[in-house]
Amino acid sequence: MESVKEKGAGAPVVVDNLEAQRKAPLPVKIVRHFKKFWQLWTFVLPAMVFVIIFAYVPMYGLGLAFKDYNPKKGLAGGKFVGLKYFNQFFQNPQFWPIMRNTINIAVQTVAFGFIFPIILALLINQIHSMKVKSFVQTITYMPHFISVVVMVSMINIFLTPDSGILGRFFGEQSLLAYPNWFAPIYWISEVWQHCGWNCIIYLAALSSVDVSLYEAAKIDGAGRLRLIWSVDLPTIMPTCVIMLILNLGGILSVGFDKTFLLQNALNAPGSEVLSTFVYKMGIMNGQISLSTAVGLFNTLINFCFLVAANFISKKVSDTSIF
Repeated sequence: MESVKEKGAGAPVVVDNLEAQRKAPLPVKIVRHFKKFWQLWTFVLPAMVFVIIFAYVPMYGLGLAFKDYNPKKGLAGGKFVGLKYFNQFFQNPQFWPIMRNTINIAVQTVAFGFIFPIILALLINQIHSMKVKSFVQTITYMPHFISVVVMVSMINIFLTPDSGILGRFFGEQSLLAYPNWFAPIYWISEVWQHCGWNCIIYLAALSSVDVSLYEAAKIDGAGRLRLIWSVDLPTIMPTCVIMLILNLGGILSVGFDKTFLLQNALNAPGSEVLSTFVYKMGIMNGQISLSTAVGLFNTLINFCFLVAANFISKKVSDTSIF
């Protein structure tokens, strides 16, 4: 594309230099980009620094999974032992119980934690009064701001056999004493706490629905259920797919803090998961290399789920995150 100049008295000179910009060296393009969008990069910079410090810098310690950790030699020292600690974990008698508990809790939490926010968003969207809708939204997402410690204390109080609101209906012993009840207690409390907060993104997607679609559907005789099925669900489906992919990316990362606080000697057979095992091996028993190997194994499984879910979604619905 050639440069073009407008001639005339007092006429501005317009120079089209798109071709020159395309042929500019990469460093020059980068400098021009930052000069043009420096305000946006300033906003993003704190988040980038946070991610680099707390997500990428710790990856330097992953080498401990393949070495005999020696405090005197630091993270880079120690004898290289290959997959010794991975094999040690796989041969541990606790391996299958831990994996079963982790998968059981994680799958239920991801499944119900994914479905219920969508249902709640669809129901809230059907409320026509803005005051009622705002009130319901506020009430449903307020539990999200309750700390984990307070939430665990509430669960213990509710399940107390004598004076608990729920515990008095389940016999003389708290449900937290039964291993089989740990997973339902975990995911029910998790869904109750975060359902309202997680539905906000679906409500945002529903707000973009063209009102004329509702009017056309009503003219055709569609009721509320038909409106939800034919208008609302197709609108939020891409958002649902993205959220499902992200949730599957951390499917085995069962929350350590809540699990550890709810855990006791009686329910340990059903509550021991990868995150609590890593803590006990690494912090309490000082087996740093073993705990690092288990943590790396957990991360690799999550990464495989993320890639597989993204690949399937891209093939089936043409929606993906990369």
